[in-house]
Amino acid sequence: MQKDNKSQVDTSLWDLEAKQHAKRVYFNKPQLLTQYIGAKTSIIVAGRRTGKTDSIASPFVLRNMQRMPGSTGGIVVPTFKHGLTNTLPGLLAAWKRWGYIKDIHYVVGRKPPKSFAKPITEPADYEHVITFYNGSVAIIISQDRPGSSNSLTLSWLLIDEAKFIDYNKLKDETLPANGGIRSFFGHHSFNHSMMVLSDMPQTQKGSWFLHYREKMDPELIETMEGTIYKIWQTRDRIAHLKETHQPIPEYLRGYLKWLDQSLNKMRSVAVFYKEYSTIENLQLLGEEYLRQMKRDLTPKTFQTSILCKRIGITHDGFYSSMQEHHKYDATNFNYMDELGYDKIIAEASEVNFSINSNCRFSELNTSLDSRADEDVNPLAPICIGMDYNANINWIVAGQPSGARLNVIKSFYVKFERKIPALVADFCAYYMHHQNKQVIYYYDATALGSNYAVNDQDFHYVVVHEFESHGWDVEDVYLGPPMKHDEKYLLINQGFAGKQRLMPFFNRQNNDDLILAIQSAGVERGRNGFRKNKSGEKVEETEEDLLEHRTDGTDAFDTLYIGCEKFPLHDIYPINTGGIM
Repeated sequence: MQKDNKSQVDTSLWDLEAKQHAKRVYFNKPQLLTQYIGAKTSIIVAGRRTGKTDSIASPFVLRNMQRMPGSTGGIVVPTFKHGLTNTLPGLLAAWKRWGYIKDIHYVVGRKPPKSFAKPITEPADYEHVITFYNGSVAIIISQDRPGSSNSLTLSWLLIDEAKFIDYNKLKDETLPANGGIRSFFGHHSFNHSMMVLSDMPQTQKGSWFLHYREKMDPELIETMEGTIYKIWQTRDRIAHLKETHQPIPEYLRGYLKWLDQSLNKMRSVAVFYKEYSTIENLQLLGEEYLRQMKRDLTPKTFQTSILCKRIGITHDGFYSSMQEHHKYDATNFNYMDELGYDKIIAEASEVNFSINSNCRFSELNTSLDSRADEDVNPLAPICIGMDYNANINWIVAGQPSGARLNVIKSFYVKFERKIPALVADFCAYYMHHQNKQVIYYYDATALGSNYAVNDQDFHYVVVHEFESHGWDVEDVYLGPPMKHDEKYLLINQGFAGKQRLMPFFNRQNNDDLILAIQSAGVERGRNGFRKNKSGEKVEETEEDLLEHRTDGTDAFDTLYIGCEKFPLHDIYPINTGGIM
C-alpha cells in the first residue's frame, strides 16, 4: 500500500462538499465548523437533537475509513446495548443518505466478502466490526464488555456519550491502543485522531472531558479558520479563471498547495473544544425566544438546557443523597450475541432520520426486550409505581434483591397515548418474563379521578389493562400520599444505606428518569420544604421535555415507598436473591 504523493491536505471534506452540491445535504453551524476545522482532537459538548452522531460523528468516521484504506479505528460506547441501538443506527442512517449502502460499500458484524480489500491488521473475528470495501475496519468497543480493547492497534477513536464513559477504563485500556501505523498513515493529519461527543454531564465522574477546553489554543483555531477561508477564496478564484477560460497563474497553484500543507500541519496538533448552547442560534431564534425560555423554564433547566452550564447532581435538591454509584449497567451479552448486529440495528438504520428529527433511537420498536437485561429475575414478580397526568403517564418498575431495590426500567407515554398504551408498552417489553405478576403500589391519587383515560379511576384502568394482557395484579394500597418532608427523609436515607433497601438504577433503561431525579429541586412551603413541582404545568418545549420533569420521580417515590414499607416477601413469598 503506497502513500498518497499529492498534497497532504485532507481532501475528503472538499470531495464531500462536491457530493453535497449535487444532493444538497444540510449541515448546521456546529456540524460544519467541526468538519472544516478537522482537528486531531475534537471535543463537542452539545444538547440533544443537535445531530452529534448523525452529522458530526458520521463524517468523522467516514473520512477516516475512506482516507486511510486498511486502517483500524475504534468506536467507544458506554455499553454494548447503547452502541447497537443508538450510535450505530445514527452512523448508518447518515451514510445511507450520502449514498453508502450496507452490504455493498460496507458490512456489519460479519466477515466481509472476498471482493473487499484486506485490512492491514485483520481482526480476530468480525462480530463487533464494521468493514468498508477498501479494507478499513471500525471496531465497536463497549466498556461494559471486558476485553473490547485488548491487543488493538487503532488509527482513530470516536467516543460517543462521553458523560457515561468510565475514564479510568478508557485511559488504561483504550487510549494506549490509539497508536496507529505511522508507516502507512503518518502523513495524514487525522492519524491517531480522536473525537469525543456528549451533552453536558450531570456528574463529576462524567465530566472527565471538560478539561480539554483548557487544552485548546484559541489563536491556533482562529488561524485555521482564516486559512480555511483563504483556501476557499483561492479555490473560488481558480474556478472563476477556469470558467472564463483564462490562464491560471502558477503562483496561484503553489499558494493553494502551501495553504493546504499549512492547514494540514495545524490540524495535526490542534485540539478543538466547543460547547453549543441555544445562544449560538440567537440570530435564527431571536431574543424574544430566549426571554420566553427564561420566563417559562425553571432556573436549573434554563442553566443546563439553554446556557449549557456545567451543573452536576443537585446536592441541595430533593434527592441529595443520590450518587454516581447508584447507577449500574446490566447487559445480557449472551442474548445480544444471539440476536446479532443486523437484527438489532436493521429497523433503526432503515429510518431516514433528519438532522432535527423528533424521533429518538431509544424509542424505536427494535427487537430488544427484557431478555437483553441481565438484572431481571424472570422468576420474581415485578413491582411498579406509577404517576398519572393529563400529558404524561409513567410506570417505574423494580425488583427487590436482598438489600437492593433494582429499578430495572421506566416507561412513559405522552399526550394522546394514555395508560392503556403505557401498560401495553410494559407488557410488550416483558413479554418473555416467566412470572406474569405485577405488584402494583398505589396511593389515594389513583382513586376517584381520571383525566387521562375514561370514566373509571386510574386504579381500575391499570388493573384492567394488565389483566387484559394476561398478567396477574397484586394491588397494594399505600393510603394518602406521604408528606414531602417524610418522603425526603425516607428516600435519602435509602440512598445513604440507612433503610432496609437501597435504590439502584439500570442506566440504559432509565436515562430520562435519572435526569429527572438529578434535576428535582426543593422549595419552601408553609409546612416545611417540598419537592419543587412548579415546572409540571408549563407547556413542553424542545429544551424542557415533559419526561425530564418531576412526574417520573413521583412514580419512583411510590415504587420505593411500597417496596420499603410493604416488602415483597410479605405479599408474595419468593426468593429474589442472586440478581445483581
